[in-house]
Amino acid sequence: MIHRLLPLPACAAALLALASCNSTPAPQAVAAAPPQQRAVSPITPQGFTLPDGAGCSGAIARYRAVIANDHDTGNVGDKVYQQIESEISTASAACAAGKDGEALRLVAASKSRHGYPG
Repeated sequence: MIHRLLPLPACAAALLALASCNSTPAPQAVAAAPPQQRAVSPITPQGFTLPDGAGCSGAIARYRAVIANDHDTGNVGDKVYQQIESEISTASAACAAGKDGEALRLVAASKSRHGYPG
C-alpha cells in the first residue's frame, strides 16, 4: 500500500479549514430594541357604528370615527393619523363658524388626499 503525503500548502489549508470549524463566532452587535408599538387589532370592533348627524358636523363626526377606527386597527399610521386629525380640526372650526360649505369641502379634500371615498 502506497501512502502519498499531501503537499505542505494543501495541509495548511486543511488545518485552517478545520480550525475555523471550532472557532467561536465573533460577537454580533445587539440591535436596539424596537420602539414601543401600540397594540392593535386589524379587526373593527363588533358593534362599531358611524355617528349620526346632518350637515358638516355629521360629516366631520363620521370621518373622524372612520379615521380613529383605521388608526386603532393599524390601517393608518401615527403620522398620517395626526395629519388627518389636523385637517379634520380645520374643517371642524369652519363648521363651528357656520361655514358649512367650506367645512364640507375641507373634509372632501382630506378624504381625496388620503384615499377615502367621497
